[in-house]
Amino acid sequence: MQVTHGPAEFQAALNVSRETMERLVTHERLLAEWSERMNLVGPKELDAFWSRHALDSAQLIQLAPEAKSWVDLGSGAGFPGLVVAAFLAERPGTSMHLVESTGKKAAFLRAVAEEAGLPVTVFNQRIEAFGAGRGPYDVVTARALAPLNRLIPYAKPILDRGAIGLFPKGANLDAELAAATDVLNGGAYRADVLESLSDPRGRIVRVTRAA
Repeated sequence: MQVTHGPAEFQAALNVSRETMERLVTHERLLAEWSERMNLVGPKELDAFWSRHALDSAQLIQLAPEAKSWVDLGSGAGFPGLVVAAFLAERPGTSMHLVESTGKKAAFLRAVAEEAGLPVTVFNQRIEAFGAGRGPYDVVTARALAPLNRLIPYAKPILDRGAIGLFPKGANLDAELAAATDVLNGGAYRADVLESLSDPRGRIVRVTRAA
């Protein structure tokens, strides 16, 4: 299932509609344009837009297919937030809230959302100030933001209102889980480790409040 090339392979692997692909192509184009002016991503990361970043982000939708209200913490270049929003745009009543403290990055996120017609609201503020946001949310996401022992406290106000957390992680996940024992509150939260489509060494951590 791993995609190794460009948009055609991505579209075929995930059975993506033409309209959603157009929204994602807009994201890719604007990311390249803005990255020439500010440090969003480097050239190597641009080359991996489809095979790594877009796929890493899009697979989250399959883990919460009924979710309508999403929030992405530390959205940066729009992974996974803008990618998930490109898929949500086909579904009535859906929304993606993006939390980004850096003003220039927030401006980039707004520019993509406007040009691609995404159901996105951008919050240019620190995660601590955002708190529970305009929840409750169905899903909270974050990618390459912080290790789990810091990430779960960031997401706690949102998780505590019933959201599930979907956090793509890399090869050092075991060490992160070991370090996060205390913030998992001795059983208050459950962390399930799921396989990743985009990287055989990667995993997705699904965090939920324990029953």
